[in-house]
Amino acid sequence: QVQLVESGGGLVQAGGSLRLSCAASGRTFSNYIMAWFRQAPGKEREFVAYISQLGGRTNYVDVVKGRFTISRDNAKNLVYLQMNSLKPEDTAVYYCAAGSATMQYDYWGQGTQVTVSS
Repeated sequence: QVQLVESGGGLVQAGGSLRLSCAASGRTFSNYIMAWFRQAPGKEREFVAYISQLGGRTNYVDVVKGRFTISRDNAKNLVYLQMNSLKPEDTAVYYCAAGSATMQYDYWGQGTQVTVSS
């Protein structure tokens, strides 16, 4: 089992920045691909970004490329999502996930709310 706890969400004006953190505990953190997803009101949960086990490979959904950066610190069991140039359409609950393969995530956090005002 892996337990994931997100933090860092909040209210920010358009154009601002936030950094989300996800703390992992349980099994060996570096064994897992880590990802961020988000779910806006009335919409399905969508993939945002993932990072490979040692951090050498990342991928992003097109709408956040150039604005968001995913990173991880395996020594601290943390994964981050740095979000810059935020837009109102980035408003959502953001979830951290851990998995054994890309797009196959077995563990999820409880989510953290990000609200971007215009």
